[in-house]
Amino acid sequence: MIVRIMGEGQVSLADGHLAELNRLDDELLAEMENGDGPGFRRTLLALLTRVRDLGAPLPDDSLEPSELILPSPDATLEEVRELLSDDGLIPG
Repeated sequence: MIVRIMGEGQVSLADGHLAELNRLDDELLAEMENGDGPGFRRTLLALLTRVRDLGAPLPDDSLEPSELILPSPDATLEEVRELLSDDGLIPG
């Protein structure tokens, strides 16, 4: 799966990592619903860090269709809320 982090680039990520990322996504969704700004920021950064750690960066000149688009690390709670689907940021 190709994942884009807005403002950073793309990584290739094995589908086998989705369960771990979904747990972080569920936490993020709960923190957003509760208006927990500090928790939201901490979990968003943890989610992006795991994607970077688990994924293999694609070359900057490569532009593959992204199957998943994640917000930038400095995105606000409101900006992330606009990106959400019923499943959160990560489907499944």
